[in-house]
Amino acid sequence: MDDMMHRQLQAPACQSHSSSSFLGVSCLFFFFFFFFFFFFFFFLAAICCIVITTTSNNNNNRLIRQLLRFKGFKGRRRKNDHDRRDYDENNADAPPGRGWWWSVVETLAFVSANSSGRGFYHFVEARHRRYGPPCFRTALFGATHVFVSSPDAARSLLAADHGGGFSKRYVRTVADLLGEHSLLCASHAAHRALRNAVAPLFNAQATASLAANFDALTRRLIKRDWTTCSTVVVLDAALDITFEAICDMLIGRTTLQPDVKRRLKSDVLAVTRAMLAFPLRLPGTRFHAGLRARKRIMDVLRQEIASRQRRITDDMEEDDDDDDHHHHHSRHDNDFLQSLLLLRRRRSQQQQLLQQQSPSNSNEDLFLTDDQIILDNILTLIIAGQVTTASAITWMVKYLADSKDFQETLRSVQLELALKQKADADADAPLTLQHLNSMELAYMTVKESLRMASIVSWFPRVALEDCQVAGFHINKGWIVNIDARALHYDATLYDNPTMFDPSRFQQAALI
Repeated sequence: MDDMMHRQLQAPACQSHSSSSFLGVSCLFFFFFFFFFFFFFFFLAAICCIVITTTSNNNNNRLIRQLLRFKGFKGRRRKNDHDRRDYDENNADAPPGRGWWWSVVETLAFVSANSSGRGFYHFVEARHRRYGPPCFRTALFGATHVFVSSPDAARSLLAADHGGGFSKRYVRTVADLLGEHSLLCASHAAHRALRNAVAPLFNAQATASLAANFDALTRRLIKRDWTTCSTVVVLDAALDITFEAICDMLIGRTTLQPDVKRRLKSDVLAVTRAMLAFPLRLPGTRFHAGLRARKRIMDVLRQEIASRQRRITDDMEEDDDDDDHHHHHSRHDNDFLQSLLLLRRRRSQQQQLLQQQSPSNSNEDLFLTDDQIILDNILTLIIAGQVTTASAITWMVKYLADSKDFQETLRSVQLELALKQKADADADAPLTLQHLNSMELAYMTVKESLRMASIVSWFPRVALEDCQVAGFHINKGWIVNIDARALHYDATLYDNPTMFDPSRFQQAALI
């Protein structure tokens, strides 16, 4: 302080020198203060994001465990090779990449790629180039993910679905939006029961009905809209058709009013967009909009279930031999929701007749014991049946538009089949499974379009125990993703993988 006062009493020349020195010190102090404030703010934001992503798993102690694990990280790195062998008996390293402490940075990069025109797979592709095959490790939404692009590893992972060791698992945002009872998010024990419950949707009768309905919807769209339009947006048209078709299959053709169905379609798209959004439950964010849309969808479906249950109860109180009994349900008999509710009613009656036996709590009856299980899986099936199918149709039209020669070949083949159908039966007859089975070239076109577009870019599996994949150590709880797109463009599996060539499936022996 004395030295500062002494400087202030010096000559003007010295005062000028002191002022510039003080200005430099002030600027330096301000720079360090700003840097410290920015770093502290970013650190707090990172902690908040980690809390959001980790506590969304209903595990409030996970962050504490991660911080404790981080505290011991440096010490663990200093251990010798003998200690590392004690930690991993197989002496296998973890896949290259970034661990859970990069969760915020990696998640932001993933969400940014998904929001851009490049798409979320740009995030995966960039890391494949950085770390190379056969796999890499990253951290997304608070969980460790390993992306595998090795054909041999993919085969073993898919085989493990039947032999144990892995179970299906999607990112937490999917569970939040589709529901914890969704077929995509159910536990390993419940997954088989849910899969058996939805199996009737894929039998021959249901597939034939869907094909006829899809054909009728497509013809109506072409005659009503496309004949008068100079420009057609294929994705929008495909979304309309697939939504109508999947809703007819799941909840009936005449069940919902047109305005309710329009709102339902809008809400389904909002949920779909939010599935890979950053999980911020703040108003104005995409994830929050998806959660609100899910609530509205649940309200609509819950009202429909309650209405149908009342009608079933009223009809059951009438004489079981009444000729009008089946007439009351004629418009619902073929949809999935009605079949579940009727099956539930029959199971309930059987339990009442067998009072000496305790009610079944097995996984086989899981689908019939809780309305929320039905609601979550109807939403899952709507999204799976609408968005993925519409995207596949759009890409197929794009590939055919780019391949003029093959387009003409396919058109001529389809016209020959149409002429044969016209000669054998009514030209306006609906499409049947026999017709579809005769369309070999069209079938190869669909397979090639799915290969190139890779609508589902990867298939996630969670490790149920410590194991090895592609020669790398995988910890229990890590999510291993079979990178379908990387496999579909693997030159060791497909000749000229970037070329649209449906003929490759004529004599293909692929995974």
